[in-house]
Amino acid sequence: MTALGAPVLPPPETEPAEAPDQRDRDRRRLFLFGGIAGGTLAAGLVVILAMALSGNSDPFGRDVAGPSDMRPPLAKMCPAPTVAAEPLQPVDPGPPPAGPRTVDAESGISYPAYGDPWMPWTEEWRAGTLEVPYKMGQHFITENYPGGTYHASILSAAVPAADNDAVALNLECVGRQVAADVRAEYYPQPNRMELFRDERTLLGGRPAWVTVFRLHFTRPGLKATDELSAVAIIDVGKTTAAVLYVSIPGTHRQFDHVVDEVLAAVRPT
Repeated sequence: MTALGAPVLPPPETEPAEAPDQRDRDRRRLFLFGGIAGGTLAAGLVVILAMALSGNSDPFGRDVAGPSDMRPPLAKMCPAPTVAAEPLQPVDPGPPPAGPRTVDAESGISYPAYGDPWMPWTEEWRAGTLEVPYKMGQHFITENYPGGTYHASILSAAVPAADNDAVALNLECVGRQVAADVRAEYYPQPNRMELFRDERTLLGGRPAWVTVFRLHFTRPGLKATDELSAVAIIDVGKTTAAVLYVSIPGTHRQFDHVVDEVLAAVRPT
């Protein structure tokens, strides 16, 4: 008999046995899903590996910027020549001419120093688009005009002009780039050029590119209407080239001889 107050429970329901063919279908589905997941993972790994080997490290298709070209401007403009036609070999230039000299240890050259009215150059002038940093040399003021002061000058600088692993400078390219920058940025525009020299040569026994020219121009209030200039790029055996810039305004042509004298007397330090 049932105890007083105890609920009468129905008999437990028995779960029907799963048919064999249903169990087989479930196993096949699990196997199929596992195969698809494994194939997707393998394909993803292949794509990532291929992108890594091709240099694209971003698997999501975004552009990944490469390293910036940090070479100096002249090194980018003037890569080292692969083959130099008729290479100029350094020679012993002999002792420099007697007399005072300006010694520019940074650029690696020395050249004559003149007396009055010439004075030492005592500042850094970063000139032109190439920003050649003239730190050494001599100058004097030839006139004052509404735009400032006008100068005769003998200045030198060192400019990075080759890659760190380069063994030679592209002297022609560097020389013409610097000379073009001088004409475009140092003088009134427009101007007209008389070209006297534009050639490879030896200066102080070292390979060099020399450009000598006279520019003709006008500027309101400026007495000078022309100037004799020389730009020399000298291979001193470093990744930097020595720049020698000489300028004599037409109002002081009695100093034109300085151009040839300085070029002839330059020496490596």
